[in-house]
Amino acid sequence: MDSKSERNGPEEHNWHAADIGDTLAEFDVRKESGLTDDEAQDRLKRYGPNQLRVAESRPWWRILLEQFHSIVIYLLGGAAVLAFATGRLPEGFAVLAVLLVNTAIGFVSEWKAVRSMAALRRLGEHMTRVRREGSEREIAASDIVPGDIVLLEAGDLVPADLRLIEAEHLRVNEAPLTGESVPVSKLTDTLAADTDLADRNNMLYKGTSIADGTAAGAAVATGSETELGRVSALAESAEGTVTPLQQRLDQLGRRLAILTIFIAIVVAAVGFLLREQQAALVIETALALGVAAIPEGLPIVATIALARGMYLMAARNALVNQLTAVETLGATRVIFSDKTGTLTENRMRLQKIVTPIDELVLEEPGAGEALADKEGVRRVLEVGVLCNGASLEEQQGEDNPRGDPTEVALLAGGKDLGLERESLLEDRPEARVEQFEPRLKKMATFHQDEGQYYVAVKGAPDAVLDVCSEILTNKGTEPLDDETRQQWVERASQLAGEGLRLLAMAEKRADTKDADPYEDLCFLGLAGLLDPPREKVKEAIDICQAAGIRVEMVTGDQAETATAIARAVGIVGGKDDPETVSMLGRDIGSPDDIDEDRQDKIYRANIFARVSPEQKLDLVTIYQNRGEIVAMTGDGVNDAPALKKADIGIAMGKRGTEAAKQVADMVLKDDAFETIVAAVRQGRVIFGNIRKSVVFMLTTNVAEVLAVTIAIGAGWPLPLLPLQILYLNVLTDVFPALALGLGPASGNEMEDPPRSPRESVLTRAHWTEITGFAALLAVCVLSALLLADHWLGLTEREAVTVSFLTLAFGKLWFTFALRNPKSSILLNEITRNPWVWGALALCIVLLAAAVYLPVLSGLLQTRPLGWQPWLLLLAMSVIPLLAGQIVREIQRHRRPE
Repeated sequence: MDSKSERNGPEEHNWHAADIGDTLAEFDVRKESGLTDDEAQDRLKRYGPNQLRVAESRPWWRILLEQFHSIVIYLLGGAAVLAFATGRLPEGFAVLAVLLVNTAIGFVSEWKAVRSMAALRRLGEHMTRVRREGSEREIAASDIVPGDIVLLEAGDLVPADLRLIEAEHLRVNEAPLTGESVPVSKLTDTLAADTDLADRNNMLYKGTSIADGTAAGAAVATGSETELGRVSALAESAEGTVTPLQQRLDQLGRRLAILTIFIAIVVAAVGFLLREQQAALVIETALALGVAAIPEGLPIVATIALARGMYLMAARNALVNQLTAVETLGATRVIFSDKTGTLTENRMRLQKIVTPIDELVLEEPGAGEALADKEGVRRVLEVGVLCNGASLEEQQGEDNPRGDPTEVALLAGGKDLGLERESLLEDRPEARVEQFEPRLKKMATFHQDEGQYYVAVKGAPDAVLDVCSEILTNKGTEPLDDETRQQWVERASQLAGEGLRLLAMAEKRADTKDADPYEDLCFLGLAGLLDPPREKVKEAIDICQAAGIRVEMVTGDQAETATAIARAVGIVGGKDDPETVSMLGRDIGSPDDIDEDRQDKIYRANIFARVSPEQKLDLVTIYQNRGEIVAMTGDGVNDAPALKKADIGIAMGKRGTEAAKQVADMVLKDDAFETIVAAVRQGRVIFGNIRKSVVFMLTTNVAEVLAVTIAIGAGWPLPLLPLQILYLNVLTDVFPALALGLGPASGNEMEDPPRSPRESVLTRAHWTEITGFAALLAVCVLSALLLADHWLGLTEREAVTVSFLTLAFGKLWFTFALRNPKSSILLNEITRNPWVWGALALCIVLLAAAVYLPVLSGLLQTRPLGWQPWLLLLAMSVIPLLAGQIVREIQRHRRPE
């Protein structure tokens, strides 16, 4: 083979710009005979099988290891090592238990089916016909090599990228690759080098399918070098992003790590230099502070809250692949939505019929309407039903239409209006079919009719009007002059601007079935078809926009169609809305060299049309570089790279390809856009709940640190022992915090804009509250310790038990101080949360066990108490709650109405 043929792949050669002769010469092949077997084997060895590259999947052990990738987990691991190294076995095993529980929950929740590119590879597992050694033969699609002459017919899957050399009435379904909602007509003509992918009508691409006609093409790219292979590579190489919650929790964990190390060093220095404590006591104290500073329950609470979010979303038809994707939805600021199958039903429907004498608008399918007083509409529809190659079949009681979606829509519209093809053919039997010809943009059928032939013609409006000499009027038929013809061309353009796909209908009578069907026709009118918006999509988009979330359309379809659908679903306003800004994919540009002017145009645009997979990926990157949290919806192979790159990729479950589902973070089982709204609301609820849990745990943990640090500095007994702190942090911290994390929605989550991508889990206001309440709680704990020691005359262990229980109950009561300032003291989201009451009851039982269960009491070094110590600790523990409620009431009365 000539060295020229080494150039194998769409990135290296614009095959659509090469004529047929040059293409065949490039691959050293004749279209009549194809390759020889020897040459085919040689090329198979050289280029490899016609299969997509296998993406490395995430093995179970990697998913397991990823559960340990957290600063808080690292700190806990260090605390466990220190405990074992100093002989503190109970503390060490307790910390390990926390690690194992968190790991198990995260691993079980995330261990899903392997999200690899296997779905893309399955597109190539079939047989196909080729021409080799001068004869036709059937081979495995994986054995196709560059230069093979591939033969295709209706229903076949295109096995490789082909330059067409023969095309007979050829139409191709390219929706999986380009997003085009109706089959595209194909020709063999040479095109300009800068022709967009969606407009290369002399090429067939791997993964698409033949809707009508026959074709022969030369394979110009196979395997990973095909357009589909490039999409697969983009999806494989697109870098996943770290979710906002991961970023914030990691940031919080790093701060806690610094705080923990700093406190341990300071206290160790104080112990050695000022108190001259023994080394063992200093280490024990440092361990106590390390344990106190770390919110051991944070990983468990966050994991379970997110896991429950996954469960709730699954119940609402949203399957989430990764835990943190649940929360990411709540931070989403931009949703890039595919059009076909996401905002629309991916099903053409007859929407409008316009004739010179009447018109009809069909609001809903199946409604039916009498056509007796609409002569023009009836005749247009008769032509659309007769001049038709589709069929409305039923299988097992369900509709199973076959054929071009546009023709299926015409048949369905005719059936709804009482014009069924079978009945019409009984009166006018079909005598000849002139198949749709892409060059002529028309189709015709001849029907026997009272000794003559009735000719029905449909096609593109300009093409049909050019061959019409008459027009239907109220008086019958009249000559069609140039002015009237131009008026109808303009009317067609106007209707197309409404997003309708138009077909012009014409008729005539002939004496013989061999007459030319495309001359001296009578123009009857136009039929407008539409891929209608999905039900409830507009309401869902309105909710998103009210919540400050931008919804933008990204499609491979024409700009006019995209704009019409965008108006219908509420993405943009009316036809002349100044905020309606559309942009073609080729105008997006690379994120690496985009200038400020183009960047501003992109941010102002809300409709992106004729967009390729690479351009979708660039669009997501541009917005992410701006700091936006981006969600991308899609259902096709062409959506896979952008779905993976987006902060949250959302695939359609019913219409979506496996390729899209495998790389998406979330799959909508019902394909309903409104399910996204429910998921966003749940994401916001979860973040708010996790924030409450973090405030709760850090307030109580900081109180522990302050109490222990002050006691060491003052030379008092430790108010809390290391194992007591761990007991509180793992049990009596986790259950109330978890209850807060599982709180229900308040109902007004979608009334506020998305939080800033730069906003941390805890704002300055939160840290101020944490510091203030923690200081108050620490004072109450130390006061209880000193009063128990000096006033009640208790032993050191009994006094420590009082301070231990003061902190424990103070934590429990403090839960109620975390209510929303807008709510009342007695009736709020905390008091209405059944999980909170259950957690408090369980914790009270656990605290009683810590004091009165001998084995546990011995391990924690607590002592049973009389009624006076109990009155003291309960009185001290309720003070932070009272202070918290006073603060909330002040905030409530200061809030503007």
